[in-house]
Amino acid sequence: MLRSPRLVAVLPLGAIEAHGPHLPLGTDIVIAETMALAGAERLSRRGFDVVLLPVLPVAPAPFAAAFEGTIDTPPAATAATVEGIARSLASHGVAVTVVANAHHDPANVRAVRDAVTQLDKDGMARLLFPDLTRRRWASRLTEEFQSGACHAGRYETSVMLAAAAETVDAAAAASLAPNPRSLVAAIQHGDRTFAEAGGPEAYFGAPAEATAEEGRDIIDRLGAIIEDAVIEALADHADR
Repeated sequence: MLRSPRLVAVLPLGAIEAHGPHLPLGTDIVIAETMALAGAERLSRRGFDVVLLPVLPVAPAPFAAAFEGTIDTPPAATAATVEGIARSLASHGVAVTVVANAHHDPANVRAVRDAVTQLDKDGMARLLFPDLTRRRWASRLTEEFQSGACHAGRYETSVMLAAAAETVDAAAAASLAPNPRSLVAAIQHGDRTFAEAGGPEAYFGAPAEATAEEGRDIIDRLGAIIEDAVIEALADHADR
């Protein structure tokens, strides 16, 4: 593999979990792949050599674990896998690996953060995680996303309508009443499942309000976040 300071890998992280009555179990996989592709295209236009990796399709998903079809894997497995991928890519000359994560269960987010922390300690590989649960990045997304009421709601349903409309049960989405309960607030309260958080049907937000147009806008924003995370990190590295 070519060794170059402009060689970047994009790693999409998804999950298989319940997303209401209207979205497929693989929703996070589709969104992660779409986010990664949008970021890769932006980086390519800037002259980077981009390796777009296959999505990591399973992850810790304890919030949705009680729902049929959800696959909940150990956080340590995700941390070790992401860390190992970044180390391996670095050994072949990749300057930086950036994570495109679409699965925001706290257990998964902590696992990815753990991988970043370990690699930073060792100084052996560069792994970027533009964590959409952090205000810095969340503030660039929609109002519903920032509210925390966004699992299988307007935000995710819009992206799915733009990226994989054939997988959306539009009639079911249109029939769902808004569920404004915030997962962020629920997590802070100590809730550990969607049911405890007030989402007995595994959705939060307003899926009936989703549109493909908004989905395309969100995808563009997600791609820009990947692009900016890489450019900022490499600029910072160069300054050092």
